Amino acid sequence: MASFHKFRALRFSTNTFSQLYSTNFASGARHGFSRGFRSHSSLSSCEPKILKLEDYASGAEAERDYEDLRRIRQEFDAAKLSFLKIPEALRAMPKLNPEGIYVNKNLSLDNIQVYGFDYDYTLAHYSANLQCLIYDLAKEHLVNEFRYPDSCMKFKYDPTFPIRGLYYDKLKGCLLKLDFFGSIEPDGCYFGRRKLSPSEIKEIYGTRHIGRDQARGLVGLMDFFCFSEACLIADVVQHFVDAKLEFDACYIYQDVNRAIQYVHRSGLAHKEIIADPHAYLVNNGRLLRLLTMLKEKGKKLFLLTNSPFYFVDGGMRYMLEASMGYKDSWREIFDVVIAKANKPEFYTSEHPFRCYDTEKDNLTFTKVDAFLPNKIYYHGCLKSFLQISKWNGPEVIYFGDHLFSDLRGPSKAGWRTAAIIYELENEIRIQNEDSYRFEQAKFHIIQELLGKLHAIVGNGRKSDVYKSLLKELSQERQNARDTMKKMFNSSFGATFLTDTGQESAFAYHIHQYADVYTSKAENFLYHPPEAWLHVPFDIKIMPHHVKVPSGLFRNQ
Repeated sequence: MASFHKFRALRFSTNTFSQLYSTNFASGARHGFSRGFRSHSSLSSCEPKILKLEDYASGAEAERDYEDLRRIRQEFDAAKLSFLKIPEALRAMPKLNPEGIYVNKNLSLDNIQVYGFDYDYTLAHYSANLQCLIYDLAKEHLVNEFRYPDSCMKFKYDPTFPIRGLYYDKLKGCLLKLDFFGSIEPDGCYFGRRKLSPSEIKEIYGTRHIGRDQARGLVGLMDFFCFSEACLIADVVQHFVDAKLEFDACYIYQDVNRAIQYVHRSGLAHKEIIADPHAYLVNNGRLLRLLTMLKEKGKKLFLLTNSPFYFVDGGMRYMLEASMGYKDSWREIFDVVIAKANKPEFYTSEHPFRCYDTEKDNLTFTKVDAFLPNKIYYHGCLKSFLQISKWNGPEVIYFGDHLFSDLRGPSKAGWRTAAIIYELENEIRIQNEDSYRFEQAKFHIIQELLGKLHAIVGNGRKSDVYKSLLKELSQERQNARDTMKKMFNSSFGATFLTDTGQESAFAYHIHQYADVYTSKAENFLYHPPEAWLHVPFDIKIMPHHVKVPSGLFRNQ
């Protein structure tokens, strides 16, 4: 958070806007503004007045304001007419690939000799049922172990509420969506399940920007399991507010987080998933194709996960057994399998590796100084991993879904990193729709007109005509913003973008820790292992974002 100011977001380009309506705005509807200004000839003839120099200046400024306001009104009226239909040029814009690989830093796959993978939400894909399971198990733990009110058992997971990349303020109890610079999204601040207004945000925080001191009280909800956690935190806060019970926001976070962690570490969720894999896991034949292709190309493969081996083994068998000759063969694909790695501490600690006996279900006492085929290892650390494997940082790429636990450590250690962001696929499909691009272009047009309006009139010369036009433009911009937001998520909007079109704080972290990002690891099947993945020449903050130019409306 403290380093947000080091990065400067690339705004939507307005260079093409100046010629936006050069052909059709001259014939736009003209609204008279004369009622908003008084004629200089209306002075009473009975009381002669000596005009001073500043009076002439003021009159000249009013005339200029009149002409500028009239021109902006013309452009706005013509714009509203052009909004009646989607331009053909917009329909012809190229679509982005939802299964594409998007590049933050140039990556030559030919230089990559070692491929490492996390398990959950990287190799294993889960159905929507998993979030409900985690939510319900954590809710029960709050009531049964932490003695939360029995009424909390009535809570239901709401998949429409949370998104990934939110922040919870442990001091003030608010759930926040932040932009690339660490400022609170005006429409993305909730206390419980109630959205706070901009005035309430200002009252609580003083400003939308989160300073360094305030950032210390924030916790990021970044992995795919955070959906159930964010929803449960908001539901508990709302329940306490409705019941008029006093509470400490920090305690609620600690209790909910402990409950979520218990669900994972106790094995409750693991056992439910393995007992009914059809309800939670998705069969994935393409994954096997990716892994075997890499092996055939002579690449080394390793699995590094925090999950216990029995859970990984059961899931891999279920996902791959339909495509493989026998169930145990998935282990033969990997050169090294490490379970219960305890990331992110794995990257900084000096814990030794232990060999896991799969038959006796215990750890052996022999020293691990080599990684042997078909063996399973527990714990360990990055330092020992590099010493034993002899794999150098730049030749290793690691795939994971958690930006902090999975990717921050490898990135700092010199590994190349690939973020697996499951939601990316759906968000790109929405961005490809004509309806979304139409609203985005409208937003850009209104934004430019508002910029012109603010630039022409000083604070001391804001007439009623100015205020009326400002109100109309602001409302039109808000309408476009609301429409785009609801296409993604009615509460918080898109994962990667704010409602104002800036990249989100989540996008900032991807840009910082992921060399490439994609929706599934299997998308690398579309690229040969010798491919060069390069940053687009027209680089934006996030290369999967399309900036729709307003000039598409020019020749309607």
